[in-house]
Amino acid sequence: MSRWKSVKAEQLLAALLRIGGEVAWQSGSYRRLKRPGWPYYTFAFHDSDEVGPALVAQIAKKTGLQPDDL
Repeated sequence: MSRWKSVKAEQLLAALLRIGGEVAWQSGSYRRLKRPGWPYYTFAFHDSDEVGPALVAQIAKKTGLQPDDL
């Protein structure tokens, strides 16, 4: 069973901001997140979108997100 669960994009973005990410720029639903020590990550979801466990796991690899952060 996956360590990750499905979450709303709004919750995922909030978790990324809590772990030190910040929005570098935004254009519509596209947000470029920056976090010291990590590459930029483009977050391209509407707040009400459901993000599945596999995609959450991919995002976590690129951003340093941990299951406890959600």
